[in-house]
Amino acid sequence: MIRLQQLSLMRGLKPLFENVDLTLNPGDHIGLIGPNGAGKSSLFALLRGELHSDQGSIDFPARWQVAHVAQETPALPRPAIEYAIDGDNRLRALEQQLADAEHLTDEAEHGNRVGELHGLLADAGVYTVRSRAEQLLTGLGFSSDQMNQPVSSFSGGWRMRLNLAQALMCPSDLLLLDEPTNHLDLDAILWLEDWLKRYEGTLVIISHDRDFLDGVVNVIVHIDERKLKRYSGNYSAFERQRAAQMVLAQAAIEKQGRQREHLESFISRFRAKASKAKQAQSRMKALARMEELAPLRAAAEFSFEFKEPASAPNPLMVMEDADTGYRLDDRTEKRVVTGINFALQNGQRIGLLGVNGAGKSTLIKTLAGELAPLSGEARFGRGLVIGYFHQHQVDMLRHDESPLWHMARLAPNVREQELRNFLGSFNFNGVMASSPIAPFSGGEKARLALALIVWQRPNLLLLDEPTNHLDLETREALTEALAQFEGTLVLVSHDRHLLRATTDEFMIVADGQLQPFDGDLDDYRDWLFKTRLTPGGSPAPLPSSTPVVAVAPVTAAERKEQKKQEAEERQRRSGLRKPIESQIKRLEEKIARQQALKAGVDAKLADPHIYDADRKDALKALVAEQAYCARELEKLESEWLGQHEALEQLG
Repeated sequence: MIRLQQLSLMRGLKPLFENVDLTLNPGDHIGLIGPNGAGKSSLFALLRGELHSDQGSIDFPARWQVAHVAQETPALPRPAIEYAIDGDNRLRALEQQLADAEHLTDEAEHGNRVGELHGLLADAGVYTVRSRAEQLLTGLGFSSDQMNQPVSSFSGGWRMRLNLAQALMCPSDLLLLDEPTNHLDLDAILWLEDWLKRYEGTLVIISHDRDFLDGVVNVIVHIDERKLKRYSGNYSAFERQRAAQMVLAQAAIEKQGRQREHLESFISRFRAKASKAKQAQSRMKALARMEELAPLRAAAEFSFEFKEPASAPNPLMVMEDADTGYRLDDRTEKRVVTGINFALQNGQRIGLLGVNGAGKSTLIKTLAGELAPLSGEARFGRGLVIGYFHQHQVDMLRHDESPLWHMARLAPNVREQELRNFLGSFNFNGVMASSPIAPFSGGEKARLALALIVWQRPNLLLLDEPTNHLDLETREALTEALAQFEGTLVLVSHDRHLLRATTDEFMIVADGQLQPFDGDLDDYRDWLFKTRLTPGGSPAPLPSSTPVVAVAPVTAAERKEQKKQEAEERQRRSGLRKPIESQIKRLEEKIARQQALKAGVDAKLADPHIYDADRKDALKALVAEQAYCARELEKLESEWLGQHEALEQLG
């Protein structure tokens, strides 16, 4: 097991952990969460032995093999598949020993050593290692041709996939993954999630993808106020437990406040009276012993909203017999998605699916007007205002300039204070608004790029992987803002929670075609695993109950009927939610009453006279009443949690 005992760690003058005690069991799959800068990566460095604690210890079995994803990839001429196999360092060490043994001059020694090493290599899986590496690389999105290409030929994102493949190839006891989904598409994330579910060692993972955490982990370790707290269950279970604890902690703080007021009132009234002096001294000692409960410090809520679009053309755009793609330097054309017949209607909310390299980003660029169709026609509606966020937008910001400069460039005639107020709603406050963005984190730069889009009041949002580098708090804010957006949305994302919460329909780019996808994300996952995520998988038909056809414009009558059905569904859900919400309210009232009863008992037990020899019966009765109140509170809180779970299941 992994055991942290009285662990403290400073980085410079900043304390990250103070007197932390934590135990993690072998085979646990742990999600490590906490705000940026809380110390998640530093804890990983402690586990890798790259940092040492200032106080206390962190221990796990010395024989454990630890695997992690390297952050740098040299531009090697080595084939990608060989680089991945290098992750199995035990196998590579045995291969090197075998090569050395071939040079032994003593024939008997040579034969014995070579035979021994061949046996060890067989036990290490030398005969299956290449097929295992192929499966890993296929799952991470590499084609058969790419597997034999040199590492130096890949971009930074693809090299990070190779580093991930190396970590997964290592026969490890402890696997440390820091944001492994950042450079992956949805298809690779689904494959990785499935692989990690079957990982038998101890896994510690840092991720801002809540669906990914829900699918992989069974323990959450939350970094808060320089402490580590363990929660059983996945991320959703953590959220429920944390919310309940915050409600109870707030009640405890309020109760302590009332006790303090009572003690301080007694002391101030009777300090000078001789007959009460002893009791006043007792109250003063009780007040001094009372541990100060820290005020709740929930992460500052961050939220924003898209303003209602100024206009709403319908349709927003029409594509007829359009082919999308690129014109290369030699003037030849690379067609990616062909034969598109597509009318984008006002109010549509489309999630765009497709495996890596299918052409999703090319299609989004064509919709945004950055690429012209290679053939066919694309017509844009009058009054169309596009908000386009793509994966490399952060790189297009001026890193030597401030958020305020970027806003002023966008809105030169708007007062500075109004721009500052707007930036403040995106957590760019005070000096931060006027400071160069070069030292900002990737998430802060992405948040600025989103702010620039929101200001323009688009009626069409085209978002290509908008959650890269965003933390959980900002992802939730984006999800909520998109759910309330009144315009039209086309979204490419590997964040399944974002896709589920903000889109109404899916389309898929597959085999060079844009087609409707008749199914949900679970159906898409099944389709991927049947056809795309195993070497040599043959294409299967998309899950569709009807033939694939071009998307026809939605009529006004159909839109009206659709809105009617949506309203009826909301009304149905509201009817189911109301009795549960009423029960929650009644339980909260009962909890408050029970807490008040227990507070009264606790106050009586705080009176030193209750411990006099002649009051044993009264003391016994109070202790029994205190235990009863505690049991009732536990029962009510458990029921309260159950009702909240039922409410959450209704959506």
